Amino acid sequence: MAPRFGPARLVESVGGSEKIRVALLNQIVKMEFVSPEGLRLDGRRPMEMRQIRAEIGVVSKADGSAMFEMGNTKVIAAVYGPREVQNRSQQLNANALVRCEYTMANFSTGDRMRKPKGDRRSTEISLVIRQTMEECILTNLMPRSQIDIFVQVLQADGGTRSACINAATLALADAGIPMQDLVTSCSAGYLNNTPLLDLNYIEDSAGGADVTLGIMPKLDKVTLLQMDAKLSLDTFETVMQLAIEGCKAVADYIREILLENTKQLEYRWLLYVDGVLYGSKLGGRSHLVTVRPKWSCFVRN
Repeated sequence: MAPRFGPARLVESVGGSEKIRVALLNQIVKMEFVSPEGLRLDGRRPMEMRQIRAEIGVVSKADGSAMFEMGNTKVIAAVYGPREVQNRSQQLNANALVRCEYTMANFSTGDRMRKPKGDRRSTEISLVIRQTMEECILTNLMPRSQIDIFVQVLQADGGTRSACINAATLALADAGIPMQDLVTSCSAGYLNNTPLLDLNYIEDSAGGADVTLGIMPKLDKVTLLQMDAKLSLDTFETVMQLAIEGCKAVADYIREILLENTKQLEYRWLLYVDGVLYGSKLGGRSHLVTVRPKWSCFVRN
């Protein structure tokens, strides 16, 4: 049975002498993250992504919002703006000011220790997300304005940065922020001499190389590249290409979500009264539709 959390945290949680901790760490390091049958600890193939799921408009008070899931990692993003700059000293005359705040819910991991707001890791990830999203937003079309991006991790199981970027992209699109292309992100790593796509927390904490990539797929541009540990050039190219394929798969899924959301704009909210549904499509003729008893529903004309 796979451990419930990574080696470093596991070793820290075990009492006893330093000798016992070192022995335990050595056993974990020797763990096979890919079985002889070619399966990972969660049953995936090395080049298989976790199941992804997204939803738009999850925060009613925000101008744009989205929830994005990658396996057991769940992230929510909310966008406010473009709006008037709150601090005039930060106003940019030629471009919009983009701000980002990243936080992790206290219940997002097995560690229940309360993390102070604005800790070093959160500040770093906030900066990474902001710089990544600035590359795609057409800030020159919204001078002297401000766009705020808030991202919170509700459940963490590896790949939180990638999930945050994907959620932020959907939230920006939901808010109608002009972008030159979608930004999508995915991670890849190298464990047991095997390239792995979309690492979960156990794999991410194993001490192997981990590459987090963000791209604009249509423009074929890289907006984010972070790597932990060292890799040979040949291995890096293999892992990099694997991450690119993951980003493209996420981009295809995000386009499907946006297309589905756009189609829903053709629907009009109709009120159910006495077993009959009255309404019409904007610019079209009226329709009378009989439906099963519900308080409300959407009807396509």
